[in-house]
Amino acid sequence: MFVVQVRDEETHKPLPGVHVGEIGKKLGMNGVNNGFLGLKNYRVPRTNMLMKNQQVLPDGTFIKSPVSQLSYFPMVYVRCMVAISNALMLAQAATVVTRYSVVRRQSPIEEGQPEPKVLEHLTQQMKVIPEIATAIAYRLAAGNLHFMYNETAEAINRKDFSRLPELHALACILKVSCSYDSTYGIERLRQGCGGHGYLTAANLGNLFAVSTAACTYEGENSVLYLQVGKILMKVWADVLEGKKLMPTMAYFTECANRPQFPQWTGTWDCLVRALQYACVGATRVAYKSYSARLKDGQSQPVAVNNTGLELTKAAELHGRVYVASNFYEEVINGPTKSERSPQFQKVLENLLELHLIQTFFRHLGDILRFLPVTENEIAALQIRLEEVLKKLRPDVVAITDGFEFHDKVLNSALGSYDGNVYERLFEAALKHPLNKKPVPDFFGKYLKPFMKENAMKSKL
Repeated sequence: MFVVQVRDEETHKPLPGVHVGEIGKKLGMNGVNNGFLGLKNYRVPRTNMLMKNQQVLPDGTFIKSPVSQLSYFPMVYVRCMVAISNALMLAQAATVVTRYSVVRRQSPIEEGQPEPKVLEHLTQQMKVIPEIATAIAYRLAAGNLHFMYNETAEAINRKDFSRLPELHALACILKVSCSYDSTYGIERLRQGCGGHGYLTAANLGNLFAVSTAACTYEGENSVLYLQVGKILMKVWADVLEGKKLMPTMAYFTECANRPQFPQWTGTWDCLVRALQYACVGATRVAYKSYSARLKDGQSQPVAVNNTGLELTKAAELHGRVYVASNFYEEVINGPTKSERSPQFQKVLENLLELHLIQTFFRHLGDILRFLPVTENEIAALQIRLEEVLKKLRPDVVAITDGFEFHDKVLNSALGSYDGNVYERLFEAALKHPLNKKPVPDFFGKYLKPFMKENAMKSKL
């Protein structure tokens, strides 16, 4: 990587041989400059190279980084920040839609009864409350990853690179999982507001546009899935050779040493374990396919490409395991547990229950492929899902208020703290240019003459 001067310091014009410009309007994030750069016959001095980890000597000799993952290290930090940022955007959207859902009344549940708040409908609860739990789960996971990043950065300064591959894999998978889940979560929340959610005054469209950008910047998600999938192939090879694994991947050895899933209990630990077994099973299947292709004479890149679907599935499940297990550990054994009130602890436990059961149903096909879960056990989880939604219903406004987003940050007519949804919607509508005059100028200039002319021709 090089630092390159592209413009004259006095005139600000591009230097000779430099072609630079703006790439154009984007779906969102238009306050962020993104440009193109072309260099033709433009000399970049060797001293402009950032040489902390790799160097080019005056004689042209290239010295590689001691660890290949060091070249990705700056992106690891950015991916940690992407996960934190997208978790917060999902929390913002959940706050807006929660507040709207306790103001909007529609569709009596029982005939003859008053219209309830839409959040009393179980289907609306399923749109809103799981996204609150997801936002919290990702915020906790991203915070833990950021702590691990800082520890690894200190270790690198001591020339200890042992945890760098693990950090790289986690940063990739958390960036992918969080950007996907926040983007589709915001869209589900928008639909929970009906047509009002489609207004720009709701600000949900802007949150979606900014959130979905994270699916492609700092590494397109499917590419990062493949990177993690390739890492999992090395992990499974290490399992087969009996090697010690990185801490966040130690469950691969545990599941491989005990291939028969323990007795199903339906506890939180059991649900986390089910995700682990599903990930290990998917990794084992992918490794089998990958190895068979290598034996058939395919090169490593071709074998990876042809095994891509199985690799990305294994990587996705590894991401689910990391987020779920991190949420579980934080709620059950977190360092701040002793400081929590019993009421607060109960709310966190309900959020954990919801997140784990929702993740289970989301990957039910993957779990059933490798685990003998019965119909009755699945039905019991369905009942628990419905029950925990109802338990959390009285707390959701307080939870989202606890996120402490100022109205200026939410910038939404639907999600203001005072709950005046319809007053703010009307105010926003009146600000539209077409509402500045009772009769728009174009009516007298275009429509009225057209209507009069055609009225004379009408035969009705």
